[in-house]
Amino acid sequence: MNRILAAVAVVCLLATVALGLVYAGGHSPGSLDSAVAGGVAGLGRTTFDVLVLPTEPYVLLPAIAVVTGSCAYLRRWPDAALAVAGPAVAVGLNTWVLKPLFDRWKDGILVYPSGHTVSLVTVLAVLVLLARPKVLTAVLGVLLLCCAAIGMIGLGYHYLTDIVGGTFFGTAVVTGLRSVTPRRVPAPSAG
Repeated sequence: MNRILAAVAVVCLLATVALGLVYAGGHSPGSLDSAVAGGVAGLGRTTFDVLVLPTEPYVLLPAIAVVTGSCAYLRRWPDAALAVAGPAVAVGLNTWVLKPLFDRWKDGILVYPSGHTVSLVTVLAVLVLLARPKVLTAVLGVLLLCCAAIGMIGLGYHYLTDIVGGTFFGTAVVTGLRSVTPRRVPAPSAG
């Protein structure tokens, strides 16, 4: 399992870099970015405001606290550490390393990879890795991410490519950390 997670982390990191290099130093959207923005434009400000809520710190920080607290209660210390470290490491690296490195701007703000997306995806990735059933959690996470993406694009926060880059990077950090996190292996049954 650790090798699979490490491979996912490497592929997602490479995808983040590849996409970032395509748009590095840019100020304008690509054709896909423009098409998607045009496609969601008619939904309305209130809809966008609601859709973007899952990316806000006042939603994500309590979610991190609940996951961390639940893991601590169950004495799953490596899982509790992942719930805190995944988002913290990803947001820190994204803000202070990747955004300045790729230098993609929108309305005077660095936008690639999307910090809103990195924040949301890291929390969702932690949930997928820790929760059961994983498939249901993953499907709900993807739906939530798609809704948030529509909101971010509609409000003009990000281009679609910023969101895709943020998704890759958030996934890379959490799966990478999980691949090196020690986990308790259940003892074989004695009976």
